Amino acid sequence: MQYRTMTIPPEFAGRTAESILKTEFGMSKTRISALKRRAMGVTLNGERIYTTVKVASGDVLRAEAGDLAPVPTAPPVPLPLDIVFEDEWLMVLNKPADLACQPTRDPEEVSVEHGLAAYLGKDTCAHPASRLDKMTSGLMTVAKSGYVHELLKKEMHTELFRKEYRGIATGKVVPAHGFVNEPIGFFEGSSYQRAVRPDGAPSLTEFEVLLQGGGLTLLRLVPHTGRTHQLRLHMAYLGYPLAGDFLYGTEEKELIGRAALHSYELWLRHPVTGEDLHFTASLPEDMRRLVARMEDPAEEG
Repeated sequence: MQYRTMTIPPEFAGRTAESILKTEFGMSKTRISALKRRAMGVTLNGERIYTTVKVASGDVLRAEAGDLAPVPTAPPVPLPLDIVFEDEWLMVLNKPADLACQPTRDPEEVSVEHGLAAYLGKDTCAHPASRLDKMTSGLMTVAKSGYVHELLKKEMHTELFRKEYRGIATGKVVPAHGFVNEPIGFFEGSSYQRAVRPDGAPSLTEFEVLLQGGGLTLLRLVPHTGRTHQLRLHMAYLGYPLAGDFLYGTEEKELIGRAALHSYELWLRHPVTGEDLHFTASLPEDMRRLVARMEDPAEEG
């Protein structure tokens, strides 16, 4: 079991334990209610307390911060995981393309969550906090408890949690820098495909050209909102679908076997320690091959 612990500083003296749990630990009312029913869910100086108790300077307040009833989301299947960062609270993975984040309708298909169930064991459950499409590669965050997952969700799409992608679009993208501010909803009659539509959710994408050549453009892509398929759809909307994107562009398996999109860079404030973290994940081989084609168009074909 994970725990949050605080030695009460003088300026917090006189506050209730519940106030500290809510404000300093970021715990929800639902979680605090559950902790109250546990034998040692919330303690002060090692003794179980009512959360209405007022704390004094120097007191040690401790609360359970792990999953109170761990339920794995997938059966364990050992998989090679590219772990970029890990501590007792969260993980950052570099996910390969062609691996779903969570179980699919196909019972034979393994996912990141299958691999995490094997890696973490039965007492810790994985909570992917920034999922990627199956065919998108790169950095993703995984909380080791529902509590940390909630803290991460509060940071997403703020200055405390930022992601940049690299995408390779078809054609010569112009202008060299811009924004796509178009709402996104479901494509008519589909429960999967998305479309730009006036009644959709507000969606904002920033793009910047990094390299062009050989009929392709390498892009820096920044999602300022978090809609499903946002980057793929917005670039297609501009007339520059990502290379290999079967859904919003043209499938070209001889070029690349997926939509050319990679979660490249991540900044976040650790939701528990407050540490500023920064990670990058190099482009995978299939996208590096296209970059080489741009750098030397004579390589084309």
